Amino acid sequence: MLSAKKTMPRRLSLQQGSVLIESLVAVVIFSMGVLSLVGLQSAMLKNSNDNRYRAEAQLIAQTHLANMMAFGGDAATYVSQVDRNRIKTQLPNGTLTFSAITNSMITVTVGWQLPGGNHHQINASSYLFDVMAD
Repeated sequence: MLSAKKTMPRRLSLQQGSVLIESLVAVVIFSMGVLSLVGLQSAMLKNSNDNRYRAEAQLIAQTHLANMMAFGGDAATYVSQVDRNRIKTQLPNGTLTFSAITNSMITVTVGWQLPGGNHHQINASSYLFDVMAD
């Protein structure tokens, strides 16, 4: 019996600190999970912003095409009156260009670029016809 008492404290001394190691491993695993969720959330936020800017650019391009149609057959006069600097308040580093493919077809190109990001652009084209009253 005497030998059993002497080995008992030795076994306990070998197990000291195991709870601390298990706790540290649990904290590391939990931290990795939280970091992966933060990364996922930042990716979702970036994609959400990209989609918002894409929708805004498409709306701007379609609005200019509709305004040209409403302006009548003189699209060149409308294009000359457009404030191209206004787009910089609507989109980051925004650009707006108009180009005529044919005499009756025009393309509106809206571009934007986030700081440190890639350049994106949206093109919208439409035929412009003169409406003549009989």
